[in-house]
Amino acid sequence: MDWYKNWFGSPFYKILYQNRDELEAREFVENLLAYLQPSPGSAMLDIACGEGRFARQLAEHGFDVTGIDISHESIAIAKGYETDNLQFFTQDMRFPFYINYFDYAFNFFTSFGYFVHDRDHSLAAKSFAAGLKKNGLLVIDYLNYENVLSNLVAEETAQRGSYTFHINRRLERNHIIKEINFTDPDKQPHQYIESVAAFSLADFIKIFKPADMSLVGTFGDYQLGAYHPIDSPRLIMIFKKKHG
Repeated sequence: MDWYKNWFGSPFYKILYQNRDELEAREFVENLLAYLQPSPGSAMLDIACGEGRFARQLAEHGFDVTGIDISHESIAIAKGYETDNLQFFTQDMRFPFYINYFDYAFNFFTSFGYFVHDRDHSLAAKSFAAGLKKNGLLVIDYLNYENVLSNLVAEETAQRGSYTFHINRRLERNHIIKEINFTDPDKQPHQYIESVAAFSLADFIKIFKPADMSLVGTFGDYQLGAYHPIDSPRLIMIFKKKHG
């Protein structure tokens, strides 16, 4: 089930997640840029960019930024922010975009692990690698599944204005499932599903090795602290493309 196609382009997605910490997200990108030290004018790809908040921030630094996302609705909004060094396209991450073009690629905010079949994750990994130049770097920001499972809240209610979201979480077939139920102002019931693979660091290394990508760094939070498999809130990985 391609749950992400319906959910991320939905207006209800933005309502539920309106309280996300935008300042923390911006600080994370700034911390990354300070660590990576990209050359001026570097070509960057934001994979699964949504409405382009991270891509816009990267472009503010003068880099040549491209954002791609499978959601037509999100890209339509993102295109309103296009400039000479910022452009957006509708694109499935499983299929190559520009080839051997980018110096850096970013996959922010757990925008991987959405697929039911392992072959789709492998296709995505090879697609990420294909877009990078030799020695290009890929940054993946993922949930730390061990930390998530140890702190999993099975049932939760979230109030957002006139909306009451009833949220259930569980581990099923090695995916962390979030089931979201609510009624809109017209009294129509809605249900959406989020399903993210419970990938470990070892899983990522295994997925990206056939794509000629080697792990060169890890962090455990948005302040770029050390990664600890149990305690870290995030699993942030840096992979390097070994060959052109």
